[in-house]
Amino acid sequence: MDRIAFEDALQSYESRFNAMEPELELTIRDPEMGVEGWVVVWSTLSCKDGPLGRVGKGGTRIHEHMSMDELRMLARTQTLKNAAAGIGTGGAKSGMKDDPSSEGFEQRYRRFAKLVAPVLHENGGPWGGFGYDIGAHPDHCTWCCDELDSTRCFTGKPVEMGGTDYDVEGIAGLGVAVAARTMLEETGRSPSSATIAVQGVGAMGAAVCRYATEHGMTVRYIADPRIGGCWRIETEFDGSLAEAIISMDFEGARTELENGPHICTDLDDVLVQSVDVLFPCAVQYVITSDNVDTIAASAVVEGANNPCTMDARMELASRGVTVIPDFIANPGGAIAAYVELVSEISNEENIQTRAKVAEAKAFTEKTVADNVKQAMALADEAGVDLTRAGLYLSYQRVFGEA
Repeated sequence: MDRIAFEDALQSYESRFNAMEPELELTIRDPEMGVEGWVVVWSTLSCKDGPLGRVGKGGTRIHEHMSMDELRMLARTQTLKNAAAGIGTGGAKSGMKDDPSSEGFEQRYRRFAKLVAPVLHENGGPWGGFGYDIGAHPDHCTWCCDELDSTRCFTGKPVEMGGTDYDVEGIAGLGVAVAARTMLEETGRSPSSATIAVQGVGAMGAAVCRYATEHGMTVRYIADPRIGGCWRIETEFDGSLAEAIISMDFEGARTELENGPHICTDLDDVLVQSVDVLFPCAVQYVITSDNVDTIAASAVVEGANNPCTMDARMELASRGVTVIPDFIANPGGAIAAYVELVSEISNEENIQTRAKVAEAKAFTEKTVADNVKQAMALADEAGVDLTRAGLYLSYQRVFGEA
């Protein structure tokens, strides 16, 4: 495909996608208990012939400023991500406007789950169920499954509940690390010679540190407010420091960092380091037109949802910086959720062998590697940036035209 044909086709796909409206928007409020939340199913066209039928899936985000507008954006992006991953679920998200650490949250969360239950797939609705996202805690799975008397209402469960131990295994972070490894290998660079910077060492960033080092990459910078800022790692990233970061023991990690030869600077300094790969794994829109000129990494692999604005992605690409967008790099959570919903591995076997976990990890590795290769090949063929090549592939799958 030449560039003109690519641009015409992409414009047509974008027009069709932008004209789409959410298939379901549900607002839940219980004024007496102070419950406010939403479910948005954006599109299920890509999975109409899948084993679950037209079902949308995505995690449950919880914070004090949550809004329907944010949830729409997340569900829209999840549609691209799930389609890109080639899984049998469309794009959806749920969310609560609440502080998960506040008094009485458990009761509000349980009430939210109960009120949302009629739209769950297992109850005949179009939404695949609750899951982990920003603001989530392992207790939420227990509360939800207990309240609804079902383990199919929540994905990312521990193995003893039939799940894939999504957070413990860091399956989304595995995919992001595989995306970086594949990009490096496809451009003739060895992962073992690559330096990386990781912004945010919560569930995503911690898993990226784990799997990137397993692939041979060198963690040079990590940053998170919970470890006191941005740290330049002056030793090998291993031993007790790596264990503390990977297990998200922030107090222990900070102690290790402060007691070592490592150098602490301002939190946002992680974004401007001259490394081979920058992994923004914190929140959305941390790289924008206001700071994109300061990005010095050779590549940006998005771990968080939408950490770069589209304008920033285009500006980075124009400077020769490779950007692997989130919908290509981080579908691991969606894949793990899908595996939980459709795997034929019994709960008993999974408890004994963690076979369902292995299935989700293998699916993630293969899917992400294949998608990065396909997007890079299309970008080279059409002479365009990797983000738009990835969008093209995702749009094709959204509309079932791949």
